[in-house]
Amino acid sequence: MCMSNIIQDVQKISEAISSVLNIDVTVIDSELTRIAGTGRYRNCVGDKVGEDSAFYYAMEKGENLVILDPGKHPVCIKCSNYEDCKEYAEVCCPIKVNGKSIAVIGLIAFTKDQRERIISNKEALLKYIDIMSQLISSKVLEKKNHQAVKLLAEELNVVVEALNKGILVLDHEGKLVSHNKRALEYLNMKEEELRSQNFMEIFSLKYYTAYAIRNREVSYLPTGFKGVMDVNTIMRDSIPYRIVIILSNYNEVVDTLNSLYVSTKTISFDDIVGTSKEILSTIEKAKKVSKSSSTVLITGESGTGKELFARGIHRSSSRKNNPFVAINCAAIPDSLLESELFGYVDGAFTGANKNGKSGKFEMANKGTIFLDEIGDMPLHLQTKLLRVLQEGTIEKIGSNDIISVDSRIIAATNKNLEDMVSRGEFREDLYYRLNVVPLKVPALRDRDGDIPMLLEHFLKVYNEKLNKKILAFSDDVMSLFVKYNWPGNVRELQNVIEYSMNMCSKEHITINDIPERIMKTDKALSSDKEEFEEVTLKEIEKVEIIRRIKMYKSSEKCIDNAAKSLGISRATLYRKLKEYEIKIKDDKYNYI
Repeated sequence: MCMSNIIQDVQKISEAISSVLNIDVTVIDSELTRIAGTGRYRNCVGDKVGEDSAFYYAMEKGENLVILDPGKHPVCIKCSNYEDCKEYAEVCCPIKVNGKSIAVIGLIAFTKDQRERIISNKEALLKYIDIMSQLISSKVLEKKNHQAVKLLAEELNVVVEALNKGILVLDHEGKLVSHNKRALEYLNMKEEELRSQNFMEIFSLKYYTAYAIRNREVSYLPTGFKGVMDVNTIMRDSIPYRIVIILSNYNEVVDTLNSLYVSTKTISFDDIVGTSKEILSTIEKAKKVSKSSSTVLITGESGTGKELFARGIHRSSSRKNNPFVAINCAAIPDSLLESELFGYVDGAFTGANKNGKSGKFEMANKGTIFLDEIGDMPLHLQTKLLRVLQEGTIEKIGSNDIISVDSRIIAATNKNLEDMVSRGEFREDLYYRLNVVPLKVPALRDRDGDIPMLLEHFLKVYNEKLNKKILAFSDDVMSLFVKYNWPGNVRELQNVIEYSMNMCSKEHITINDIPERIMKTDKALSSDKEEFEEVTLKEIEKVEIIRRIKMYKSSEKCIDNAAKSLGISRATLYRKLKEYEIKIKDDKYNYI
């Protein structure tokens, strides 16, 4: 269906969408010709796009297409513009008439900020652009009908009213043209009062250039409004025609920012695999401390799962619905770590973002901040961290303003901080502030009996991840893994399992599939080979079953609990008791 008779309308709608969303907009018709565009696409109207483009894909499929990882998405790989693509994200929505795609609206992000805006408002954007595509469809069908124009305005007004933003549209002199109810709410004004304002003076709009956009924190002194103001100028024939002001409440902006840093990992204590007394004792202690807001210092060797415990504590705390922000103090250069932790203001240093930056402590407000590898924090930053612990305040780089923060601190290290204190490498006062509740995560070699359960767990994980159907480990591999010292702890075990499953082409992982270094460093193979060969998987399983039954022998549901801890059914446990001739004295399962 031809759209040539509504090109001007499509361009106006594109400009309206772009002004509200601050994202470049383009429209491609069924002939793959660009019929409208804003920003970078304004001068590309009339150009053709290829049949290998995302627009063609969305039109052919008749479905919305969201690309958040350009260059990696399957559609991108086939695109002829693959090598020169400058996009950070793309949203394509087909325009349909009577079920047939006649055009495609595209929202294109050319900056990281625009990409984050798409990610954080993905569902709302899809709904919005879908409504806009429906409006264009109605223009095609009812071009000559005045009622269609009226309907278009009404529907657009509904969308603007539904946005969680205050919208003001001004003419080139700063006089109010239109607004939504949220703007009245944010500015605490009645409509008559709003229409009498001189917005050129209020928002300093005197000097404006084509498509100038500003994002800055503003204060509307007469009403006390504080938030972020986005301004965009709509040009017509190279002359300012409309100024669109979008107001965002300060608290809502902070919440949105926090949501970008809230971990998508919802780790609980149930995700920590193991039933040894050592790990169960550590979990129990962590559960107790999660109920308070005290600072926790988690110690343990690398790879033991210190961050898992930190996330578990956060998940079980009253702060679980607020951000969990993690930062590795050893992974960030000293010169950048301070700005990452505390943020900075405009002009703080050469190259600083003109809008400043929020630090991790500010992002973790009301939530939890996890300071991993705290032993690697430089001494001059330890002083600033001590102030946060003592006073609950921070200062951004380049500012004297004091900001209150309520972030629970969980620190972790694999170093001996007491020794570092004695050598003058770590502040003693900070050490005692951090070490309010010490939590030591045991090494894997000290977790008696947990290795078989971890092996079974990672077998399931990587079968799913790697699309494999490996059933088990061979007897000699199981024996080797049980005897091996695991200096890299659970992380090393996990990596070895992933490697072995990649190498395995059969149903059982054998010695030939495991890393060579495990064989070379295993003392059991060289110094005690005979003993190693005599240990079988069945013997290991029998010993483990007996140990679990003894563990739960005082329980009324001994068999149920033992089966659950082993990850097998009650019937399977009964079958194995019979197979291994494990005798139980009476039906109460009190002892063997």
